[in-house]
Amino acid sequence: MNSSLWIAIYLPLFIIFVIILPQQNALRKIVVKKKKGGRKTMANEVIKKYIGYKCNISTGTFGASLVGKIVDVKENWIEVETKKGVELINAEFVQTIKIVE
Repeated sequence: MNSSLWIAIYLPLFIIFVIILPQQNALRKIVVKKKKGGRKTMANEVIKKYIGYKCNISTGTFGASLVGKIVDVKENWIEVETKKGVELINAEFVQTIKIVE
């Protein structure tokens, strides 16, 4: 077998099993530890200050983000008005909120 075939087959597997999966497992362990010690979530009072502002809300390990205007915050849910329509985001999964002007 030539080396390009080995790279094409085994490099993606190496990336998945050696880089991506251990990072996700480490994040899960952190969440489990936080749950045992009383998991702290982003306070709704902090998010409520930004109702009416256009924000960039980032969630997920791969940097999934959403740009829109925060309409309402109830319990653990953030209601965001985007170009596509109104979307709901679980506040427990929000990593960052940046104000966009």
